[in-house]
Amino acid sequence: MTDYPITDYDDAYANGAHIAGAADFPPRWAARAEAFREQLNKAGRARVDLAYGPEPRNRLDLFVPEGTAKGLAVFVHGGYWKAFDKSTWSHLAAGPLAHGYAVAMPSYTLCPDSSITGIAREIAAAVSFVGKEVPGPIRLTGHSAGGQLVTRLISGAPLLSDEVLGRVAGVVSISGVHDLRPLMQTEMNDALEIDAAEAQSESPVLLTPLAPIPVTAWVGASERPEFVRQNRALYEMWRGFATPMKMHEDAGKHHFDVIDGLSDSDHPLCRAFVGLEG
Repeated sequence: MTDYPITDYDDAYANGAHIAGAADFPPRWAARAEAFREQLNKAGRARVDLAYGPEPRNRLDLFVPEGTAKGLAVFVHGGYWKAFDKSTWSHLAAGPLAHGYAVAMPSYTLCPDSSITGIAREIAAAVSFVGKEVPGPIRLTGHSAGGQLVTRLISGAPLLSDEVLGRVAGVVSISGVHDLRPLMQTEMNDALEIDAAEAQSESPVLLTPLAPIPVTAWVGASERPEFVRQNRALYEMWRGFATPMKMHEDAGKHHFDVIDGLSDSDHPLCRAFVGLEG
C-alpha cells in the first residue's frame, strides 16, 4: 500500500516488486507474441518491421484481418519509456483483428537515447505512416508509458496533422502514467531525464484535449495505488472538457495482467478499444 503523501517514490511506481511471479510474465508474453506472429505470417496477414522513420527502432508490425479492414487499431507498449519493443505484444492484436481492424504495433527509441518528448513525436510519426496504409477510423491504445503516449497524441501542442487527428475515433489508456511529475522523484529519472518543463508539456493531465474524442481510462483495481490515482486523475481532469470520458477499474487485475483482455474479442477491454462498450 502506498502511503500519502508519498515518501518512497521508487516503491510507489515499482510494479514487479508487488506482483507474484513477476519475472515469469515477460518470457510468457514473448513466447505468445512469437507464436502469434508465426501464425499470421503463414496466413499472409503480417507485415513486419515496416520503417516509419529514420531511427533503428522506428519500426512497426502491421497485422491485417481477413477481408477489408474496417479501420486501424494501434497499440503502444509500455516499459517506462526505457524497455521492451513491439515483438513482445503481438498476441494482443488478436482481439481487434477479430473485430475487423488492422492492428499496428510500433517500437520506438528508448530513454535515455531519446526523451519522452521525442518518443511522443516518433509515435505520432508511426500513426501517421500506418494511417496511410490503412484507411478508415483510427483507434489508439497504450499500456503504462504507452497510455501517456496515446493520450499525449490527442492533447497539448499538436503532434498529428488535422487530417490524422480527425480520424481518431477513440482512445483507451491502460494503466497510463498521465502525470510525469512524480517520476522526477524516482531513480529511473536518471534514464528518463524528465525536468519541470517536460513534465508540463508532456503530462496529459496538465494539457487540454484537442478534440472531443471518446477516451476510456482503464486500470487494474489491484495495481499500485499510484496507477489507480493516475488513471482517476486523467478521468477527473479531462471530463471537464468536451471529451467524452469513461473510467474502469478492472477487479482483481494488476499491472501485468490488465492488458490480457485485448487478446480476447469478447472481453470488455477489447470491446472498449474497438468502440463496442456496453
